[in-house]
Amino acid sequence: MTGLAPLYLRAAVRPGRGDALPDRDLVRTGVPVDPEHLARYARVCGFGFDGALPATYPHVLGHPLQVALMVERAFPLPLPGLVHVRNTITQERPLAVGERIDLRVRAERLAAHPKGTTVDLVTTALVEGAPVWLGRSTYLARGAHPSGAGAQAAVSSPPGVEGGAPAAVWRVDAGTGRRYAGASGDVNPIHLHPLAARAFGFPRAIAHGMWTAARALAALRGRLSPAFTYDVGFAAPLLLPSTVELRTRAAAPGWDLDVRSRDGRAHLRAAVRPR
Repeated sequence: MTGLAPLYLRAAVRPGRGDALPDRDLVRTGVPVDPEHLARYARVCGFGFDGALPATYPHVLGHPLQVALMVERAFPLPLPGLVHVRNTITQERPLAVGERIDLRVRAERLAAHPKGTTVDLVTTALVEGAPVWLGRSTYLARGAHPSGAGAQAAVSSPPGVEGGAPAAVWRVDAGTGRRYAGASGDVNPIHLHPLAARAFGFPRAIAHGMWTAARALAALRGRLSPAFTYDVGFAAPLLLPSTVELRTRAAAPGWDLDVRSRDGRAHLRAAVRPR
């Protein structure tokens, strides 16, 4: 967790140069969960703290491996400015605080996109050799066109919720990105300071997509089955500060939800389905 800032700095001065994705996994074994860190993450994202990991938390544990893979010289896309456009989490069962977790990360699906190139970083969490959690994060590198990119892949999104009264209104202050960075280790500068964000085309700092996804999932606490898939599409960046509305709708089975600005602009559309 403490080594991410140097990795981001290395990425800034040595962008990716390869044409193909590294054909290997990065692995950490026996990863413990620090209860104090977990409690900090839960507070920032709005989760309760009941001894089970929020379904979005293994993403935080695996993110250092994602970054380590993306800063390798052979990686074909530059890490600075990468935008998280979709995330799918499949939880087979809740993970407990006391469990030791093995993490495996690999890169897949380098694909053309109308605005550049996308890549999937796939994280698997295993306990005693059995996969219990899988996360697929799709990132967009705007303006990047490595020769090894495959045919254009559609980055679709769940439908979200149209109309109806909001289930909650969030006033997302300017420090949200810094607090989530402190709790997650994701210190991508586009989330931390408006000047850094402007360098990548954003008028102000933007909230982490995974903070928005976690905050929305936390609103369904107590209404989820132990095993489920959480499919999230990120739309317009959530500029900091902002006031946004969360809408939820019971589906058959599961839930649809979205996060929108007061003017109706969508920032997140998601679906939760039991397994």
